[in-house]
Amino acid sequence: MSRYSIGIDLGGTKVLTAIIDKETGELIHFVKKKTKKDKGVEKIVQKIINSIREVLEESGKTLEEIEEIGIGAAGQIDRKNGILLNAPNLNCENLRIKELIESEYKKDVYVGNDVEIATIGEMYFGSGKGYKDFVCIFVGTGIGSGIVQDGKIRYGYTGTAGEIGHIVVDPGGRPCACGGCGCLEAYASRLAIEKRIIGALKKGRKSDIINYLVEDKPIKTSMIKKSLENKDELVLQIINEASEYLAAGLASVINFYNPSMIILGGGLMDAIDYFYERTIQMAKIKSLPIPAQNIEFKKAKLSDFSGVVGAALLCEYRKNNNT
Repeated sequence: MSRYSIGIDLGGTKVLTAIIDKETGELIHFVKKKTKKDKGVEKIVQKIINSIREVLEESGKTLEEIEEIGIGAAGQIDRKNGILLNAPNLNCENLRIKELIESEYKKDVYVGNDVEIATIGEMYFGSGKGYKDFVCIFVGTGIGSGIVQDGKIRYGYTGTAGEIGHIVVDPGGRPCACGGCGCLEAYASRLAIEKRIIGALKKGRKSDIINYLVEDKPIKTSMIKKSLENKDELVLQIINEASEYLAAGLASVINFYNPSMIILGGGLMDAIDYFYERTIQMAKIKSLPIPAQNIEFKKAKLSDFSGVVGAALLCEYRKNNNT
């Protein structure tokens, strides 16, 4: 018998809301909305409320059929009280998101970090299914990871374990959004790659990617992919550079934590095989020989939907693991 929950993946550029069959992981229906942090917290909350209403209406499901609602957001989370403590990409602090959504829909709401929910999704119905020890790493606007040990997510002493994007790969290097310098995500995230390409174009470097750019719009993964297919020298150089730094970060994880598997996700990893394969090759070269020979790599199976599937299962996971 099917059991349904709503999963919400709240990011700096979009909110993805879906109805998920908890028994199979099947995505029944989803809606996608753009988020703009300059519109304020109230607008973001209203967008979530509206997206829940829309996904119910469009799917033909009723609120009575929904067991609970799970939300994942990029930022620091008070999991017990469902508070988004700090989310720079959403320009908000101390957002009592659980309380606000429960008040509107009278359903239990569970809140987690965006990489936490994506890791849960991959653990239940993705590339991590059947594995007890692995690390999920997602490359997007930033770079984050989820650590699974003995079938449970490890949160660390302060609940912030897995911040691989803030491994320092270049002391005194590029500034990072966290306030530090030289962090991995300042070199290997999609946003870092975009900044490098735009900076090079402004300095007069020639590139095929100029043919795909739209004024005042970000560089899309599809544009980077097309440029690589056309053997664009600038884009290839920047992708290779990002791959080199990301491989160094992965090698640090392999050497320090020694996981049996690393799952790599995010738009670049999903769409650009060259980036994925080169990063793995370089990570193994940079790692110690024995863990390098035994580590397994996989792409995130659920792609863009790892987050909403995991969010829908957040209640199930926490009840099963008493967290």
